[in-house]
Amino acid sequence: MPGDTLSAPPPSNPAPPPGTDDGYWSAHFAYDPARAAVWKELAAEIQKDIPPSSRLLDIGAGYCYFVNHVQAQERHALDLDERIKNYAEPGVQTHVGACTKLDMFEDGSLDVVFASNIFEHLTRDEFEQTIGEVRRVLSPGGRIVIMQPNYRLCSKEYFDDYTHRTVFTDWSLSHWLQARGFRILRMRPRFIPGDFRSSKPKWPWMVRLYLKLPYRPFAQQMYCVAERS
Repeated sequence: MPGDTLSAPPPSNPAPPPGTDDGYWSAHFAYDPARAAVWKELAAEIQKDIPPSSRLLDIGAGYCYFVNHVQAQERHALDLDERIKNYAEPGVQTHVGACTKLDMFEDGSLDVVFASNIFEHLTRDEFEQTIGEVRRVLSPGGRIVIMQPNYRLCSKEYFDDYTHRTVFTDWSLSHWLQARGFRILRMRPRFIPGDFRSSKPKWPWMVRLYLKLPYRPFAQQMYCVAERS
């Protein structure tokens, strides 16, 4: 995904602390400064569902592509890998830990939880635990914002990523969240392509244009906004 780079590019794939990397980051998830440029455009679109006054947590934040570009009163980034600390820009508070146990946050202490391409890597039990924790830390009326592969649109390639464990469609995710005390505010079954690095839109201006299309070709990821009741 060629494009603009970060204002202060972080080190390229710094060595992980012992015991924190099974090879996935380096083999499947290498840092790409051009991806940050694409995420800047995506963050601008997603910002429509995130008031700037929000206390926000990005779970599974990875290289902080999203949280570095979104506006919020408080910005928190959570990941299992300690390398998250190397990529968060000033103003982003980093936390190392699992999304299944958000003990570092008090009940009702957040307004928005963002999750991009993380739930497919969890077991059903882990997803249940995570949603329970998200609901606990969200204030009444708080939101969870999700970008997620829509299995209905990418079933042939879904398990090409060997870390995918659980299947979600726009229907199953909506119903699952509703069953756990959330109200669906927005569900877009076709939001963006599964990977902007291929022949699909990848320049920032192309991403802006793509997000304005009423029908989005190649889209395989869904976008969901749900409110805590």
